[in-house]
Amino acid sequence: MPELPEVETTVRGLARFLDGQRIERVVLARPDMRFPFPTGLVQALTGARVSGLGRRAKYGLVHTDRDTTMIFHLGMSGRWRIDPESADRHDHLLIETAANRFALNDPRRFGYVALVDTPLLDAWPAFAAMGPEPLGEALSVDHLRRAIRGRRQAIKLLLLDQHVVAGLGNIYVCEALFRARIHPRKHGDKVYRPALARLVPAIREVLLQSIEDGGSTLRDYARPDGELGYFATRFQVYGREGQACLRDDGGTVRRIVQGGRSTWFCPVCQK
Repeated sequence: MPELPEVETTVRGLARFLDGQRIERVVLARPDMRFPFPTGLVQALTGARVSGLGRRAKYGLVHTDRDTTMIFHLGMSGRWRIDPESADRHDHLLIETAANRFALNDPRRFGYVALVDTPLLDAWPAFAAMGPEPLGEALSVDHLRRAIRGRRQAIKLLLLDQHVVAGLGNIYVCEALFRARIHPRKHGDKVYRPALARLVPAIREVLLQSIEDGGSTLRDYARPDGELGYFATRFQVYGREGQACLRDDGGTVRRIVQGGRSTWFCPVCQK
């Protein structure tokens, strides 16, 4: 699934071509995404000028001068194609400006599009109860300590809880916990301030590095310009089961299952 850095690089890629442009044509090419297209989507976007693009957690945001925001979620395999040379049977939504064509392509059809009045964006159900953005100032040691105090759930699972932090996914939680030297099974109420003081910058560091590199190369994800990111080549624990810890501490990377998802960690340096 495209994670936060993939969505961020997608939004940045789209912004280079779409920000400030007037939408001249909208086509609902295939209506069979995860949810039906919003009623009135074509009318709301046609003729509107894009006033900015953004991201909330793993959702992309396209704001217009009509105080309307189109929200998109890439699901398992969604991506935007810019100026595609030909139509693809997995293109679901087409948007055209005077200069470019944009196609939302999703072979597995787990993605979706929503339409929200921009002033009500924070109250949209998926956003209303979300925790702070991991790259924003609201993610702090104090916030994490309050969010996990008294909770005996594993810190790995707590970090995947969107009410605790918005947009963190499996890959980057594994990597951040490794950098912060925190065992993924450790109970939240046993992760104290010194460890959290390592964890907060580790989360930012791993996300920013991935954004700079253009996302990961896992499976179907591609940036809007069609290029794959290369952060996967820098993973320190994710997917490295049985290999030596990169800290050269004598440890071997292990894989366990937590909440139905794989977790990779070093049992020697992560305590």
